[in-house]
Amino acid sequence: MDRDLYGREAVFHRTGLAARLVGLDGERLSGVRYEHGDDPPVVVFTGGRGMGKTALLKQLRNAYKGATPLALIDCARIEPPADHGRGWTEVTGALAELAVQLAPKVTGAKAVEFPRLSLGLVAVASISWTQEDEERAQRDLQRLGPVLSTVDAAKGAATNWVAKVLTKLAATFAESAVPLAGLLAEATVETVLEEVFGRVQKKSDSWYGSYRNAGGRGKAGLQQLAIDFDQGGRRRQEAEDFLVGALIEDLGQAYRGFTRAGTRRGRPVLLLDNAHGELGRRLLEPILRARDDGRRDKVVVFATSRVHEHEGMRHAHRTRLPETAHRAPAPRGGDITSGILAVALTPLSPAQAQAAFDRLDPSGLTPPDLARGVHRLTGGRPLGVTLLGQAAAETPRAERGSLTPGALLDLSVELREDAPPVPVAPALLRALLPQPRLEPFTVLAAAHDEESARLLARTRLHTESRDGDMALRVRDELRAEDWPEGPEHFVADPLLRALLLHRLRFGDGDHPRHSAWRAVHETLHRHYDRAEQRPYRLFHELALGRVDDAVTHLRVTFPEPDVIGWLGRLRFIASAPYPHTAARPSGPDPRRAVALGREARDTGSSRDGRDGRDGRDGPDSRDPRDPRDPDTTPDPSAGPRLPAGLDAEAVSLHLSLRRLLHAVWLLTDPLALPDGEVTEKMAHELRQLSGRHLTGNSPLWDAATHWPRDIHAWRRPSLPPGREDGV
Repeated sequence: MDRDLYGREAVFHRTGLAARLVGLDGERLSGVRYEHGDDPPVVVFTGGRGMGKTALLKQLRNAYKGATPLALIDCARIEPPADHGRGWTEVTGALAELAVQLAPKVTGAKAVEFPRLSLGLVAVASISWTQEDEERAQRDLQRLGPVLSTVDAAKGAATNWVAKVLTKLAATFAESAVPLAGLLAEATVETVLEEVFGRVQKKSDSWYGSYRNAGGRGKAGLQQLAIDFDQGGRRRQEAEDFLVGALIEDLGQAYRGFTRAGTRRGRPVLLLDNAHGELGRRLLEPILRARDDGRRDKVVVFATSRVHEHEGMRHAHRTRLPETAHRAPAPRGGDITSGILAVALTPLSPAQAQAAFDRLDPSGLTPPDLARGVHRLTGGRPLGVTLLGQAAAETPRAERGSLTPGALLDLSVELREDAPPVPVAPALLRALLPQPRLEPFTVLAAAHDEESARLLARTRLHTESRDGDMALRVRDELRAEDWPEGPEHFVADPLLRALLLHRLRFGDGDHPRHSAWRAVHETLHRHYDRAEQRPYRLFHELALGRVDDAVTHLRVTFPEPDVIGWLGRLRFIASAPYPHTAARPSGPDPRRAVALGREARDTGSSRDGRDGRDGRDGPDSRDPRDPRDPDTTPDPSAGPRLPAGLDAEAVSLHLSLRRLLHAVWLLTDPLALPDGEVTEKMAHELRQLSGRHLTGNSPLWDAATHWPRDIHAWRRPSLPPGREDGV
């Protein structure tokens, strides 16, 4: 899905980071003064899933393709060829793909040739050939055709040289079927040199004379390279490192020589996506090591990493993307990783999120605060902002005015023209958490910490894994993906947690019972049975659509002197996920009527002293016609049934706290949009409560002043009220 890269101007400006390193303005392709001279750093863009790393590399490719040699590979998606021999590894496969992409002609310069890399790949490909399996040798040689075509397009693409190699190999084989790596490599290289390479290119084998035990003899170096590759382990790693050097040397040769001076504008560019994995390190470390040794090259490397604090970047110079707009210092230190400039991608700002919505939907028919609400929900992740913005733009015009961030998750969006629309929430979740089994993550998203996660794992996921603690496995998977951790939720990221809870609510298709949702929250509700755990228990009551116990608790504890603690409990309980229903008719959120006191009042008491039918008072809209549904609740406009035995003052306090709870629940819900009238009502209730409290009226009065400001600024209500960090 194409999208504008809002907030990435620091990279793509005509004198931005890319232009200063490549030496070309990506838009006009005019010359730009090089930064860092002949020693540019390896730039690694860091950020979690959905932060636009892949989109950034693709935009770099689009900007410079055809202007300078360029290649883009995804280090997490190097597919092995069918029935490959021991001569193929992810490194050799990646090098071959890079060479093929880098080779084509560019403006003002001829194609890049890769004779050194070709010889090295030919040598290592031969290690698994035997006299009894000539077909394998033929397949491997034909796979090398595209790389050899960079040396000579006509001869490399032909097949006659393959037959001659096989003929020479047949004469080389001993009676034993055991492959003799060095001899086979020599025979293969000699034939390729004779049949494919020209007079000047034949000299390229001398570069391997510097390989271990070669003594300056190129063919001996290629033999030893094949032997080391065949041994595996550390020796194979040394051979692969040398092959990476061969790619860089071939690129360097394209920029050297008197006759070529001035014919190429801009440096060659390597774009390595998902370079935090093993393959990324295997490609980058030889380049960094050579530069640390003083060997200069002309290659500009842009890579991406999901892991910010990666071991392979332990001494990198770190900065944030906006800080690289005009200058990107990267002083080289004593460690090879000091040659890395780690650039943290920053989330989109609210203004950039609004710009994305305006571009996707110029009509402006969506609610004015929708883009800002989506920004709050997504944390400014470009993928989330763009996908939800597209869903809003594809909504029928008559329905756009009632959209909320939560409603967008229930829509479908067209990601590809040749495919039907897909549901937004599952599509976004798959992009952010591409796990083969999402069930453990879905269930554990309701947990608060490792203890409650282990409880859910034991009770709800006991069939998922018999190997180790599922809660810890999920925790480690989230850490490996560099998702943040927090004190209140096992899944700390608001967007990821919202998507997983959405799946928990609707993924089993059990509307209106929502059995999976109910089972998980009932399990946690029973778990928090100690007095000091009361807020957690009430949190899950709200998630089940039951508010009466929460209101009663707030009323009973209201006179206590610790008002800051009371406000903290109110804030925490009201942060419970709202039990939305699928396909709810558009209109005001049911919590709004309660918060504004516009529901009818019923002063009678229920049989068990609870609010509402069957002891449930939640505003969740369920189908009252379904007799199986034990959680059916009447329309909130019918009003609450008050607990028995309350005097007039207690009734007044109870109703005030009920309104306040629903107001905070609505206003802090990341799936809803703030409501000005509800915000004013919240402030009014807090001021009224301030007058009721005997000793703690000041914090309540401050909350009445600062909490509306926090809501208007899209912040969590602060504690103590007015504290800038909102803790």
